[in-house]
This record gives sequence, C-alpha cells and structure tokens, in this order.
Amino acid sequence: MRAARLIRLLACTIAIAGSASPVASQPVKSDQEIIIEREKAWNEAFYRKDVKFIESILADEFMSTYEDGSRADKKKELALTAAFDQQVVEAVQDDFTVKIFGDTAVVWFTLHLVGIKQGQKAELTMSYTDVWTLRNGNWLCVSAHSTRVTAK
Repeated sequence: MRAARLIRLLACTIAIAGSASPVASQPVKSDQEIIIEREKAWNEAFYRKDVKFIESILADEFMSTYEDGSRADKKKELALTAAFDQQVVEAVQDDFTVKIFGDTAVVWFTLHLVGIKQGQKAELTMSYTDVWTLRNGNWLCVSAHSTRVTAK
C-alpha cells in the first residue's frame, strides 16, 4: 500500500513538472540598449513636462551646454522642463552611436523636430552628445551638449 502511494505521488509529481511551462526569461538588455531607451524616454518626458522622471536620470552634478553656448545645471534643466510650452508635432531621434568606457558611456544622436512656431510649421535638427555614468547599477546622465544642424 505504501509503495503504491509513493508511486502515485511520484507519477503526479512528474506529470505536474512535465506539464508546467518553463518561465519565460526576459532577454538581457545591453548597456547600449538601456542608454538609448533612457535617451528616448528623456525626450518624451520633456514634452510631457515629466520633471520627476528627468530628475531620476540626471546625476546631481549634471551640466548641459545648449546650442547658444549657455550652460545649465540640473536645477535649471528641470525648471526648463517644467516651463516648456512649445507645440511639438513630431520628434524623432535617430543615428545613435553609444560607446562604453567602463562605467562611462558617450552617446551621439540626432533629433529631428517638427513643430508650430508663430502659427507656421517649423523644422529643426539637433545633434546631441551626452555622457552617462553607471552608479549602483543605474545609468545617469552627467553631461549633455546640443548643436543645431544647419542645412548646407
């Protein structure tokens, strides 16, 4: 009797184990993929005025240099986000290049903007160079530089 119960228990265990689907593992993202995702999320958050998200991805010592040569720290970058009031119709980031140097990454990309300025359609292309650092397993931006691309 005891042997029959043991065999039945084993059979049930094997049946359950065989019918259980393996847990689908999530593909591991590369640092390059993570940083590109953060760049895209940052851009989208800016247009939504999502100060909290942007604050979470900028290092405390963040500095930005804008196309006019002016500079801003994290506090000013967040204030500019909160005050954003332009009408953006389309914003496309492309041509990403990400180079990793240990716990530091440099990202180059292009941003193509279409918006409405003074009632007229306006188009603008910007080139960005951003520097990210890995802290406690989290990529944070420490520096951003933007340059307006002019037609040749």
